[in-house]
Amino acid sequence: MERITSILNRKEPHFHTVSPESSVIDALQQMRCENVDFLIVINDDERFLGIVSDHDVATKVIFGRKPLNKTSVRDIMNTRLPVVTTEDTVEKCMRTMRQHNVRFLPVFEGFNFKGVVSSDDIIHEVVEIRMDIFDPEEDQSYTFA
Repeated sequence: MERITSILNRKEPHFHTVSPESSVIDALQQMRCENVDFLIVINDDERFLGIVSDHDVATKVIFGRKPLNKTSVRDIMNTRLPVVTTEDTVEKCMRTMRQHNVRFLPVFEGFNFKGVVSSDDIIHEVVEIRMDIFDPEEDQSYTFA
């Protein structure tokens, strides 16, 4: 199966980043404006520190009854995430995500941060690889009015 480097090569090269000192409300507004569900937390030297997601805001701030405007990204970001390398396979990412119950994996090449692979990226990759099992005539989407 594909290596993680091929997923990263197809993704937008721009990272959606936030400072650890930013307020959670600012991070949420940024996620909404950039239409993403996570931000990469970096320091002033652009070093990877962690990830903050909309799920973190919901579970740690809203349900934790913390004030959105007084809670910083540093207070809720994920810093102890499992990591993968650019040479790891999609299967390894799937196993790692399942084992650690995470939706996002930081990707490194040596000590250099290369990006993030999400569960959505993995699903897209697996579907693309296995398109041969899908019946093209049944490839329809339905919406309810």
